[in-house]
Amino acid sequence: MSHKHQNEESHPGEWDNLPPEETTAGENKETGAGTEHQPSGDENAKLREELAETQNKLAYLQADYQNYRKRVAKDISDARIYGAANALEPFITVYDYLLMARQAAETSDKIEQIRQGLSMIIDQYVKAFEESGVSRIETAGKPFDPTVQEAVAHEASAEVPEGFVLKEWTGGYRFGERLLRPAKVVVSSGPAKAEKPADQEA
Repeated sequence: MSHKHQNEESHPGEWDNLPPEETTAGENKETGAGTEHQPSGDENAKLREELAETQNKLAYLQADYQNYRKRVAKDISDARIYGAANALEPFITVYDYLLMARQAAETSDKIEQIRQGLSMIIDQYVKAFEESGVSRIETAGKPFDPTVQEAVAHEASAEVPEGFVLKEWTGGYRFGERLLRPAKVVVSSGPAKAEKPADQEA
């Protein structure tokens, strides 16, 4: 009995000699729950890189959307222009006949009233064309332009330089930037070449 009692008394600080990690384990569990993770420098850099990439993608999407809206608006505008152009084109031929009729009427004073009436109609056509955006292509005295003119003949001329429009058969017209019909013109080939005498040809 005395030996047992002596052993118990010989270790009075047994719990005090435990390693620090064993005595504070419970405290670490309790205090560790409130500790927040602080991202490292590498993690911050990666986050910034991902954010920048997302912002770039968003900027590209916004630019694509704006371009799409512009294309749609242009397609709608072109469709309206071409539709109106197709509707106006037949009136140009009627206008040509009116011009011819007025020119014929000018040769006789007996049909002065007819000439005046035709002139009024032509003036109304010109006004309607201008208001609709239709313009006549200038040809007289201009260099021949195959993009808006069609050469139906070539004639010698001492007054008009070679390669210039000598006269116009039918007018050419534009609707905005679109060519409705090229002008049909006669192009000057320059002064007529003198024929050589028969004895010189021999």
